[in-house]
Amino acid sequence: MRGLKRVLKSDQLRAALCWLGALYIRLVWLTGRWRVENAAAAEAFWAQGKPFILAFWHGRILMMPMCWRRGLPIQMLISQHRDGQIISRTVGHFGIETVVGSSSKGGSAALRSILKFLKGGTCVGITPDGPRGPRMRASEGVAQIARLAAVPVIPCSYSCRRRRLLGSWDRFLVALPFSRGVIIWGRPITVEGGAEAVDQGRLAIEAELNRISALADSLMGHAPVEPAPCS
Repeated sequence: MRGLKRVLKSDQLRAALCWLGALYIRLVWLTGRWRVENAAAAEAFWAQGKPFILAFWHGRILMMPMCWRRGLPIQMLISQHRDGQIISRTVGHFGIETVVGSSSKGGSAALRSILKFLKGGTCVGITPDGPRGPRMRASEGVAQIARLAAVPVIPCSYSCRRRRLLGSWDRFLVALPFSRGVIIWGRPITVEGGAEAVDQGRLAIEAELNRISALADSLMGHAPVEPAPCS
């Protein structure tokens, strides 16, 4: 672990790892048999040029670049932690740009940037349980942003037959090459009103993300990954 941390401190080595990560994502996609379900809502927003918030769990981030329509701009919120930098560089190989910040550091500046992008017509991707968890429990940030920007949240998740679940806090799902896989979009969720609406929106986003994640796992023959216990 110490050796890995030393490696990740090297900017050149991080860049190489991110390039390899992007190459691996493409390998998994091209060698697999993937299908996409329930994408009608997202496709309608894409066709009309209207923005929305793409929400997905931190543990399902690996194949998310492949759910997005190529050529359409999107900004992804990532943390200032080293892990966030690695994610930023990796998704950058797919034309995805990033906004740096989190609820604990850089949050205000990130919020202003996100609202500016959304109101300007650019979609934003957010992991409601990132960057530290608890796993598959949504923070109120994504619902608050949806309310302020007056745009819907559209959840998305994936699973695959051949995979590895890591022992990390988010139970990170590593899709393996030469597998069947499914990407499932959820129903759009709007957040309108005051503080009570934000909490209701948060719960609705969490429930929908967990529903489609469990459905994706079930379709691929796996038991669902369980969310962290409620605190």
